[in-house]
Amino acid sequence: MVLSHRPEGNLSNQTTKDKAFILWFEEVGIDDIPLVGGKNASLGEMIQQLSSKGVNVPTGFATTAFAYRYFIEKAGLEAQLRDLFADLDLDDVLDLRARGKQARAMVMNTPFPPELEAAISSAYLRLCERYGQDTDFCDRFEGEYAEECRKFASDLDVAVRSSATAEDLPDASFAGQQETYLNVHGVKGVVEACHKCFASLFTDRAISYRHQYAERIDGFDEFSVALSVGVQKMVRSDLATSGVMFSIDTETGFKNAALITAAYGLGENVVQGAVNPDEYFVFKPTLKEGKRPILEKRLGSKEIKMIYDIGGGKETKNVPVAEPDRRKFCISDDEVLTLAQWACIIEDHYSQHRGKETPMDIEWAKDGITGELFIVQARPETVQSQKNGNVIKSYKLNGSGDVLTTGRAVGEMIGAGKARVIMDVHRIAEFQEGEVLVTNKTDPDWEPIMKKSSAIITNQGGRTCHAAIIAREMGIPAIVGCGNATEVLKTGQPVTVSCAEGEEGKVYAGLVPFEVVETQLDNLPRTRTKILMNVGNPEEAFSLASIPCDGVGLARLEFIIANH
Repeated sequence: MVLSHRPEGNLSNQTTKDKAFILWFEEVGIDDIPLVGGKNASLGEMIQQLSSKGVNVPTGFATTAFAYRYFIEKAGLEAQLRDLFADLDLDDVLDLRARGKQARAMVMNTPFPPELEAAISSAYLRLCERYGQDTDFCDRFEGEYAEECRKFASDLDVAVRSSATAEDLPDASFAGQQETYLNVHGVKGVVEACHKCFASLFTDRAISYRHQYAERIDGFDEFSVALSVGVQKMVRSDLATSGVMFSIDTETGFKNAALITAAYGLGENVVQGAVNPDEYFVFKPTLKEGKRPILEKRLGSKEIKMIYDIGGGKETKNVPVAEPDRRKFCISDDEVLTLAQWACIIEDHYSQHRGKETPMDIEWAKDGITGELFIVQARPETVQSQKNGNVIKSYKLNGSGDVLTTGRAVGEMIGAGKARVIMDVHRIAEFQEGEVLVTNKTDPDWEPIMKKSSAIITNQGGRTCHAAIIAREMGIPAIVGCGNATEVLKTGQPVTVSCAEGEEGKVYAGLVPFEVVETQLDNLPRTRTKILMNVGNPEEAFSLASIPCDGVGLARLEFIIANH
């Protein structure tokens, strides 16, 4: 039986499930992307299929794509929105901003139909009831915490996340384009957050993404994209830690390593690049054999953490991390291995479902009260897994220059151009195509100019931050976590951004010449003599693993010791 709320009357000849305003995560799976978007469908898939394998996922519900279309149709907004964007010029950033603002106002100024508001309210109260009546859940708290759990059962803290979907385009996730709201309380707060998520389908970045997709894909109607909203019990990672992990090395595409990042507080800071997180690499093949193969641990600075803003008028706020906590790793080795095991379980499940290897991009959180780990999002990785393994492209500097700053290299490429230092997203109209973007950190609002840049440099962030992910998707070299880039680099200054010299990215003064060599592996002749590799730098191991050879012929121990 489908636990759902349906409107009076029919808008189409859809099935009962397709007409639901609300679907619980337990009712949906990966095949329901057209109904609830990739994010919510994935949560439901993991709850249904992977809970028995030990993977913890907080429960919740989703408003459906049908609910969004019902709202738009009942309000008569589609024709108005089509007229608003009929002659949109994406190169005019100021015009895009003005039209986006007008579209969001149109959505926010239109009240939800009473039947939709009632469905969301009822589902939220039922979610509160499920946690409030769960004596095992409340009994895990001690003393006053147990009383608070029951007292505020009707005021459950939830995360409200957008999940866009295009029914006829299973390969179009539209991930990261819409808004997320954390630590939302009460019926009124949840309904308002859902309304804001609907409006966020018309953020500048989302409009730009859909418009570009429509230009590339013949017959795609950008207004066919609908929005689902996930409402999920918050994990109290504000009292503990959270982060992002990939079941593949994000830089080289090495499939036998899992990368885990971790920082204190809620995970938005890691995703947005507001902190430099701890990093851990785990070797998957021997992990599956029951061993403890943590290959490497890198300590991040973790200067701030996002916590609940209790009584402060906002949902969340950033506070400094105590110096002793910054100097130590924020999760234990056992927790690293548990997360890596979950990454393998999730990857194996999705690979089996899709009939091909499917590396995963996963967000996790630790509850600071119960000590439990949870998975809060999972989606297929979209960069390294899509590359042509038969072609190797390598970049090489043919000169040198003064090193102005360094950071974490993203993308094993080289780019060059005049620097453009921009600290405020409202100044992105100043950016010129081909320049090197230099800023503190990026979020999705920066994407309209990121695609025009020859390289990206940020003060903050790690391998899994927004700037790093978008740079990989766009094939642009980036150096993140420099710390001082906006201080040492000046607008108009020619610079060369090199990510082709190992894990440390370097920004050189001037336009240093470089070359790009592309090798087609299918065209290389087979030799009767075995070709063995000389390995001296462990940092190059993941990258070299993709080169066809007959093994390692020489490993110079003194080089390895010198490098580590």
